[in-house]
Amino acid sequence: MTTYSTLQGDTWDCIAYKLAGSEAFMIPLIHANPQHADIVIFSAGFTLNVPDLPVDAPDSLPPWRLEEP
Repeated sequence: MTTYSTLQGDTWDCIAYKLAGSEAFMIPLIHANPQHADIVIFSAGFTLNVPDLPVDAPDSLPPWRLEEP
């Protein structure tokens, strides 16, 4: 797990997009930082825990390789 230091005006969805390229990453980001869940717009200097980014399987894998046991 890494950390992210907020900038003035950061929002959960903005941070998620910066870190993972998708606003959907906002949910795991909030779950990793429940103490800040009530903040909508951050001030500068908050340190957030950043969970590991999900790894997507490449589309080029054959069907039998898409699911690992």
